[in-house]
Parts: sequence; C-alpha cells; structure tokens
Amino acid sequence: MSSHKTNMRLKLPIVCIILELILIILFGTLVVYDKETDAKKWHQVKEKHNESDVENDFYYRYPMMIFVGFGFLMTFLKRYGFGSVGFNFLIASFSLQWATLMQGFLHGMKGGKIHIGVESMINADFCTGSVLISFGAVLGKTSPVQLMVMAVFEVTLFAVNEFVILSVLEAKDAGGSMTIHTFGAYFGLVVTRILFRPNLEKSKQRNGSVYHSDIFAMIGTIFLWMFWPSFNSAVTAHGDDQHRTVMNTYYSLASCTLATFAVSSLVNGEGKLDMVHIQNAALAGGVAVGTAGEMMLTPFGSMIVGFLAGTISTLGFRYLTPLLEKKLKIQDTCGVHNLHGMPGILGAIVGAITASVATADIYGEGMQDVFPEVYSGASTASWQGIRQAISLAVTLGFALVGGIIVGFILKLPIFGSPPDTICFEDEIYWEVRPVPWLKPQTSTQLALLLSIGSPLPDGKHRAVSRAVIGEQCFKSVVPIPGFGGPPTLLVFVATELSII
Repeated sequence: MSSHKTNMRLKLPIVCIILELILIILFGTLVVYDKETDAKKWHQVKEKHNESDVENDFYYRYPMMIFVGFGFLMTFLKRYGFGSVGFNFLIASFSLQWATLMQGFLHGMKGGKIHIGVESMINADFCTGSVLISFGAVLGKTSPVQLMVMAVFEVTLFAVNEFVILSVLEAKDAGGSMTIHTFGAYFGLVVTRILFRPNLEKSKQRNGSVYHSDIFAMIGTIFLWMFWPSFNSAVTAHGDDQHRTVMNTYYSLASCTLATFAVSSLVNGEGKLDMVHIQNAALAGGVAVGTAGEMMLTPFGSMIVGFLAGTISTLGFRYLTPLLEKKLKIQDTCGVHNLHGMPGILGAIVGAITASVATADIYGEGMQDVFPEVYSGASTASWQGIRQAISLAVTLGFALVGGIIVGFILKLPIFGSPPDTICFEDEIYWEVRPVPWLKPQTSTQLALLLSIGSPLPDGKHRAVSRAVIGEQCFKSVVPIPGFGGPPTLLVFVATELSII
C-alpha cells in the first residue's frame, strides 16, 4: 500500500540514525551523573550527611504511563493499532533523550556539564508526555518522520516555556496542568489545524473503533488512572506535600469518573454509555488537579474540581469536537482538547485561585515548601495568584505560536505523509500480515467471519457475536465466491464495517 511518497525505507532510517548520533555525541561531551547517581559522590554525600539509600528513590512508575498508558489509550482506531503503540514508542524514546538535554541546558548546567539523575529523568518523562498529547491530535494523519520532526521542535519549546514559567515567573505547576497538558494540547491542535485535510472524509470508515480496539484502549486508561497520583506528586517536596498531592489527585479522579459516567449516559438518547467518554474524560480529573494538587485544595475541593473536569470533558467529546471540526477545521483525532486542553485550563485557573487565598493560618510552616516566596515575605499570595494566571497566558502563547511554525514545517512534502484517502491505516507504514486462508475479492471488501458460539476446532476462525458487531453489518452482505471453508461457518463480505 506504500507509495513512493510514503515509503520510509530511507527517510526514517536517516532521521533516526542522525538524531541518535547527535544525542550520543552531546551526551558524551555534556552529560554526567549527579551526586545522587554517581557511585563515588553518592557514598561521600551519604557518609557526610548520614543520609539513607531510601531517599535515592527509583522512578519506575512514570515510564508505565508514557509507554503503556499513552500508547494503549490511542489504540482505539480499528486499523491503526500498530501506529498508535509503535509510533508512541518511537517518539517517546527519542523525546526522553532530547528532553534530558534541553531541560538540562536550562536547569541542570553546572561547570559546563549537565548533571542528570532520577529527578531529571522524571522531568524528561513530563516533557515526553506533552509531546504524546500532541501526537494524539495528529494520530493517523502523519508519517513517523513528521512525528520525529515535531518532537524535536516541541521538546525544545516545552523546555523554554517550562523555564519561563517555573524559574522566571516562579509559578507552581507540579502536576503540569499548564506546562504539560495545556501546552501539549494546544500545540497539537494548532499543528493539526495547519495540517488540515480537506478530503479526510474519504478515510472516515477507518476513523473509528471496534469492540476489541476499545478494550485495548481501556487498558491505557486504567494504567493512566492508577499511576496519575504518582505522576502529579513526582516532583513535589517529600512528606506532607507529596501525600497531599496523591490524595487530591485520587479524589479528583474518582469524582471525575462518576461525573463522566453520569454525563455520558445523560447525553445519549437511549441512556447508553459511550466508551470514548469513559476512556478519556474519566482521566480529566488528574489533569485538572495538576497545578493545585500540592496546595491546600482540601479533599472536597479536589472532588469538586474532578467533577467539573469530567463534566466539561464529556460534553466536549459529545458536542465541541464536531463543532471545532466543522467550524474551525480542527481535526482532533483523540480529542486532546477535551481531555488535556480544557481540563488543563481549568487546572490553571483553580491553581491561581487557590494560590491567591493561601494564608499562614492554613499552611503554617508548610508554606515554605509550597510558596517559598510568600513564606519569606518577598511576595504576597495575591501576587502569586497573578503569576499563576500570567503563566497560563504565556503557555498558551508558546503553544499557539510554536504550533503554527511547526505545522508549516511539517507541511513540507518531503516527510511522506499519507494521502487523505488512506489515513488511519497501518498498512502504509507497517508490515501487516494478511490472514493466509482469507482472500477478499477486492480491496474495498471487508471480510466478516461469523461463528456463533466457540471457535471451530481448527482454530482458524474467531467467534464474533452478532450483538457485538451490530445489526448494521447485516444490511448488505454477500457470500465470498469460491471460499472453501467449513460448511458450519457462515462467511460474508461486508462493505462498510471492519472488524479485522
């Protein structure tokens, strides 16, 4: 199915090899272990300050979110499972390395060297998460080379925006409502707007899910839901700050989940649940509490934020996504505006309000960890709230302007993007092995194999129930001519729906 323009035989190897060689050279000349990672330095520090190895914690939780959570969440497309997980794997592996350098240049340079440790790897994971959010907006419509180029620029812009917000404006955003989610969502939305495809309607039969692809996507949802409290609390101060962030995130996610189920059923004429809502909107609570998670938001406050996030996100999937595509020509494949964009803005607003009302009576000595400038008297709570609001505006500015520039770069024809007629299709860039015993008569025909009950003894045929496939498949079906299968198997070709 690959044409000359989409053939990656030279383009992808050249891009991957050149980028990795550059990374290796830069790491070799600039990167060293920090004092908590270097064998000699850590034992010197431990003996001098009587510290424990327990403090040198490992960050095993966060790659699970990046590689499993985000990867499987995007497998809902019926014909793009390889691309969803595979390209997620590719750009995450690159972005982790590139982010270590970009963030290191701005945050970790000491004596002309970038000092890296567990915390720098966590921050690189955060940056990678933002890139993967943008990937969701352009999912199925871009080539792997385009995705790698996008990652190069986005990681760089992310690092600069993060530096401005956290170091220059001194805003608080431990869980990344602004730096990760808002930036990634609106950067991706602008890129997909610039890459608008006027004839994408020709690929609409692939732009959707089937029963088993939704199950795989739900795996990603569960992984993200479970690990989100660890994600939001990763870089907060140890002790009460970290505990508070975990609790606020859990309560927000739980409340958000109930809101998602309620609103999903409410907006459906028959009161049925939409799996798209459950897979995505149920996570919006983790996004919305990212900025204020370490603050004294209170348990009931985090539940209110989560409930609002779930409601807004579900309504966005139901009503706003089609409107944005129709009116603004924004083709948002995964609905990142609903899961990351709007909840990210909500989280930034909640963070600004919560910061502006912070008092010594509420925080006590804990004010030193959460708002050190306010604790020292160098700033006031109200000014901290203003800083938070300014940071949201700065983030949106970086995302929108950066997205426009990168979008036009990605429009260059040399990157091998797929044509409008075959988007959301793995066969363009992946070796997809056909079922050897099934040969459809034309490329437009779709084999629909029905075996009521258990699979047949020969193991070749998958059992698919009529209820799962849906009645619409049975409206126009014809037998496959010359098929020599078992007589007990009903074999048809459906022209409209794919389950393979």
